[in-house]
Amino acid sequence: MTLPFFLVAALCLLLNDFTQAYTKLSDSSLKAIPDPGNDFDIKSGKLLAPILQPRVPGSDGSAAVLKHFADFFKNDLPSWKVTYQNSTSKTPVTGDRVFPFVNMVATRQPPWTNPGEVSYLTLVAHYDSKMEPEGFIGAIDSAAPCAMLMHVARSLETALVKKWSSMNEVGMKMEGYDGGVEEHQGVQIIFLDGEEAFGHWSAEDSIYGAKSLAAEMEATFHPALSTYHNALSSISLFLLLDLLGAANPTVPSYFKTTHWAYKNLAALANRLHSSKKEISPSVGRWFPDSDKTESAQWGPSGIEDDHLPFMARGVEVLHIIPNPFPWKLWHQIEDDGEHLDLPTCKDWAVLITAFAAEWLDLNDFVDASRRSKESAKDDRAFRERSEL
Repeated sequence: MTLPFFLVAALCLLLNDFTQAYTKLSDSSLKAIPDPGNDFDIKSGKLLAPILQPRVPGSDGSAAVLKHFADFFKNDLPSWKVTYQNSTSKTPVTGDRVFPFVNMVATRQPPWTNPGEVSYLTLVAHYDSKMEPEGFIGAIDSAAPCAMLMHVARSLETALVKKWSSMNEVGMKMEGYDGGVEEHQGVQIIFLDGEEAFGHWSAEDSIYGAKSLAAEMEATFHPALSTYHNALSSISLFLLLDLLGAANPTVPSYFKTTHWAYKNLAALANRLHSSKKEISPSVGRWFPDSDKTESAQWGPSGIEDDHLPFMARGVEVLHIIPNPFPWKLWHQIEDDGEHLDLPTCKDWAVLITAFAAEWLDLNDFVDASRRSKESAKDDRAFRERSEL
């Protein structure tokens, strides 16, 4: 079907708001980003508490935490597509014992899109914990980052639905109209297994799940003539969280090609306290490289972590990990819920949500994240209505 010229012109005017990539959040939208509240309570919090247990790959704790993630998406975010990617491996230090590794990928994309048409903001954390010391929880490493990503997914859902409903209302999914690849944006949450070394960190003893998933995504091809030829090339940004939850972190900018995204995150951090008074004023000091220029010295690979097999295949990476590490907690038995700084955890959750909302161009729709259940029912009725 070919659209009449007058309708094309009208659509262009209506779609102007949608075609501006990376619209910065207004102060009112930033203020509307929800706080995790009691969901981060270490004893009873819906999101965080169930993750605070030992979860070595293949253990009962690992299975319980994976079920916690699955139940969250099933009950709270049923429109998200959840898939699992499985692998097995021996390790250099455990003899003939074979460990299973299970990665979970939760995906949300515009409902009218097909495989290969969507680029994804991919938010990542590992959910496994170290085998030693015995009983190790790994609260900053990385139970708290996993809970942060759950908060992000839940906080974005209503805004995503409203954006896509509005796009539908103005005709962006009409036959014969190409809205442009900028509008075919989705979000992925990836919980990776097997990041930790079973003995001492090395290329052979680490990031088991990440290596397997990156290889499989590279080999998962989309239909011919797709915008993105495989699952890996669909990732617009691989944003990896690790070692978050201790007070007063400092996070450098590790990669020149994503320094612009780092600067946007730092700018949001500087604005958060003035927009949301419950946010600590120290948030703005978490990003010491916000004034770093592209002509400055840049290291070759940053800190070794789950991003490596993705970066090696050309994926753009924004690595959110403190340097220096929180040494009093890192790989120590003290890395448990009681030693988390919960205000810092909540600030990270709000900040990453705000960054994702900007990346996904949700400025005009993020206020909807605070609506009541009654308003959500109205939204569902709105989505079901078709005026075109």
